[in-house]
Amino acid sequence: LEKKYDKACEFCKKHKTRIHYVIYGILITACLAVVIAACSLNFQRALPLFIITVLAIFFICWDFLIAKYEDRIGAFFSPGERYMEKQWFWMKWVLCVALIIAIICWLIFDTAKHGSRQLISFGGLVVYVLLMFIFSKYPTRVAWRPVFSGIGIQFILGLLILRTKVGFDVFNWLGIQIQTFLEYSDTGAKFVFGEKYTDHFFAFKVLPIVVFFSTVMSMLYHVGFMQWLVGKVGWIMQIFMGTTPVESLVAAGNIFVGQTESPLLVRPYLPYITKSELHAVMTAGFSTIAGSVLGAYISFGVSASHLLTASVMSAPASLATSKLFWPETEKPTVTLRSGLQMAKGESKNLLEAASQGASTSILLVANIAVNLISFLALLAFLDSALSWVGNLFDYPQLNFENICAYVFMPFSFMMGVDWEDSFVVGGLLGYKTFFNEFVAYERLSKLIHNREKGGSVYINGVKQYMTVRSEVIATYALCGFANFGSLGLVIGGLTSIAPSKKKEIAGGAFRAMIAGTVACFMTACIAGMLAVPGLEVPCHILVGNIFNSTAFSASSTELVECCQQLFT
Repeated sequence: LEKKYDKACEFCKKHKTRIHYVIYGILITACLAVVIAACSLNFQRALPLFIITVLAIFFICWDFLIAKYEDRIGAFFSPGERYMEKQWFWMKWVLCVALIIAIICWLIFDTAKHGSRQLISFGGLVVYVLLMFIFSKYPTRVAWRPVFSGIGIQFILGLLILRTKVGFDVFNWLGIQIQTFLEYSDTGAKFVFGEKYTDHFFAFKVLPIVVFFSTVMSMLYHVGFMQWLVGKVGWIMQIFMGTTPVESLVAAGNIFVGQTESPLLVRPYLPYITKSELHAVMTAGFSTIAGSVLGAYISFGVSASHLLTASVMSAPASLATSKLFWPETEKPTVTLRSGLQMAKGESKNLLEAASQGASTSILLVANIAVNLISFLALLAFLDSALSWVGNLFDYPQLNFENICAYVFMPFSFMMGVDWEDSFVVGGLLGYKTFFNEFVAYERLSKLIHNREKGGSVYINGVKQYMTVRSEVIATYALCGFANFGSLGLVIGGLTSIAPSKKKEIAGGAFRAMIAGTVACFMTACIAGMLAVPGLEVPCHILVGNIFNSTAFSASSTELVECCQQLFT
């Protein structure tokens, strides 16, 4: 029996590759049979499964062809590349002129169709680019390709998601699926904290979502899916924007993970990167949010589809602002030809990866909880002290939000926020910058819930809710880790990973935070340009206003849309 077993082992070792191919073939055939059976029963119901299968087949074939025939593909396209290099001098001017004409035509037609509010957002975007250029570290050394291509990628993504029905439906569907997926954390929370766990909403409902998401992300890293996805997104940004592999991968990684985790993807290369690349790495962390806290913001009631869109759009924006604020003046040593490899997970199996993910989230959950306790307590004290000072001058309404609102009001208006709402959004930006985005999104969720409930817009002179457009722009503007609390986190985290870069990290962190903030503002400007205005107030309030008004047009589009909704 032992001899036969040894022979079987030898046969398996000898034909290992073929056996693997046979097993993979059987599994793929079984999967395809399941997909075909599901589609034949009810294609509409099986449509998501069909799309996922088609995408999986496409990328598997793509990776196989690239791995086997990369040199031949490169040789095939090399004549075209050489021709482009020769003709690039005049081609770039033709492209610039065509781009300017296209922008002017688009602005004219879009303004005619949707009104002039989009022009304010466009003007704000131009102003932010000019400000970044004026205060750039080396204004004369700016390479404009990453800047314009980054803004272009932002605009194309926004156009596909916010203006096309297919793009909007896809991201809306993804948002619904993520919300459904995150609700599974309720099962664990209910078991641990009891049936009335929702009575303590934040501690027992929101924080378990962070634990659950962290576990799932750890498992995806173990199987290699996240490295593959980050690699693909990073490759796209590198090709179109001309950025280096390290900064492209970190920017792509920040869509899914936090600002201290994404640099771990390229940990071996951090000691060799330039100052501009290091600045780009830090900026990418400040301008996006982690997937783990994304779930928490969705649970507040903030739009899942807009949060997803903001996370994706801010990645190219971070590279654009970074390369504008701190241009490259050195020669990067880590290039595509040096064979960049991403770090892999340390877990040995899937269960260990899940356990590590859950354990790792303990620090994150504790950090969120203690920061919120301390920041909200500090905010209450500040408001009380400022109110006392204001009372001495007959202005008891003075508080931290009012001061921040006046400081950030011009910035929020430049993004396209309605003037009457810019004061409120300015206050939210202040909370985000001086405390953290958790506090800001918590305040924003209250404003959203107040609008959905209806009621008076002003109570004792304080605005209770904003228009839908202002809420959308605020959602994009707040979607980043750019705050003073994160500043220390980035300096400490990156210094521990690359101690040789300690001086450069400390010297460039504050500039990176400003660049990250502006990247979020630019994303909000794009959203303001592309967000199509809908019904800004609940229907019952609109109808009530019409009954009490004699100057309201009975044929207005708002009234028609409202009546259609109520009738349905």
